[in-house]
Amino acid sequence: MKVALLGAGHIGQRIARLLHASGDYQVTVFDQNARALAELAAEGMDTQAVGESIEAIALSLAGQQIVVNALPYHLAISAARMALQAGCHYFDLTEDVAATKEIKHMAADARTVFMPQCGLAPGFIGIVAHHLTQSFDTLQEVKMRVGALPEFPTNALKYNLTWSVDGLINEYCHPCEAIRDGKAIEVLPLEGLEHFSVDGIEYEAFNTSGGLGTLCETLEGRVRNLDYKTVRYPGHRNLMQFLLRELQLHSDQETLKDMLRRSMPATMQDVVLVFVTVSGMKKGSFLQEVFARKIFAERSGDRQLSAIQITTAAGICAAVDLLREGKLPTSGFIPQERVRLPDFLANRFGKAYEKARQVHTIS
Repeated sequence: MKVALLGAGHIGQRIARLLHASGDYQVTVFDQNARALAELAAEGMDTQAVGESIEAIALSLAGQQIVVNALPYHLAISAARMALQAGCHYFDLTEDVAATKEIKHMAADARTVFMPQCGLAPGFIGIVAHHLTQSFDTLQEVKMRVGALPEFPTNALKYNLTWSVDGLINEYCHPCEAIRDGKAIEVLPLEGLEHFSVDGIEYEAFNTSGGLGTLCETLEGRVRNLDYKTVRYPGHRNLMQFLLRELQLHSDQETLKDMLRRSMPATMQDVVLVFVTVSGMKKGSFLQEVFARKIFAERSGDRQLSAIQITTAAGICAAVDLLREGKLPTSGFIPQERVRLPDFLANRFGKAYEKARQVHTIS
C-alpha cells in the first residue's frame, strides 16, 4: 500500500522505518528537515521536502492510499482535510480533543477511514481499558494512568523532553474529560493529584487533557467513574502549576515552550508506564482487573530508540496494519476502542507492547 507520511521527526522516523521494513508499504515522507529526509532516502524511502505551508502537500497526495500524520497537533485538522479531498485513509497521533471532534465530523460521510489518536495515550491505553470493561456485567470505575518518564531524572522538574513540547503543554493547559457519577464532565488539568508506587518507585498522577480519546462518549451511561491521569515523579506537578498559574505562563505558552526547549535536555533513556484498573460486578462479585506494563528504551542496530518512540510508533503502525489485514472497518470514523486488544498485541507492530515487562507490585 502507498503511504504518505507527514513528518520526519522523532516519532515520524520510527514510523517510516517500521512501515518500510515490513515490505508491505511504499512510504513517501514529507518534511521540512532536509537532514532527516536524507537519512530516510539513503535507506530506500521516497522523500519530498515541503515548505512552511502544509497545504503544499495536497497536490502530492494523488495516488496515495493512506495518510499517516506525525505532525504537531495543531496541524491535524488541515492534514485530515487534505486526506479527505485526496480520497486517502487517515491516521494520526493527536491528543487534541477539539481536533478529534472536527475530524469525526468530517468523516461522517467519508468513503475512507479516519482514525485519529493512534499513539500511546490516547491510543493504546483506550484499547486496553475498553478490552478490560468487556468482561464486566456492570462497571464501577475505570482508571487510566500513563507516564513517559526519564529513566534517570536529575533536575527539579524530574523530567526530560521525551516527545513534543507542543503536545506536552497542550495537555497541561486544556480541560480534561471524565465521567463522575455516570455523567460526562470536564475537570481542570493538573488537578486530582494522587500518589502511588510501582516496583518501589514513587510516582504522582494528575489530570491532563486528551488521554481518554473517545472513551467518555463510548462508556457514558455504562460506568460510574472514569478518568485519565498523566504519571510523573513526585514534585513535577507542583512546579508546572507554579509556572502555568502563578507565573501566568498559561496565557503565554510560547514563552514556556521556549524555556523548556532551552533548559531541559531531551533524553532517549526513558520508560513508559501503562497502568489501567477496572472495577465492577462480574457474576455476582465486586471485582477489579489490572493491566500494568513498563516499556524501556532499547537499541535497534546502531540506533537508540526511546520508549515513547517505540510505543507511539507501534500504536499507529499497528492501526494501519490492522486496516490492511481487514480487521478494521473500511470507511468512516474509527475510535481506538474499536480495535480488539488481542488483535493489536498479535500484530507485528503491536508486539512492542507484548514484549513489555509486566508490573507486579503496585500500591
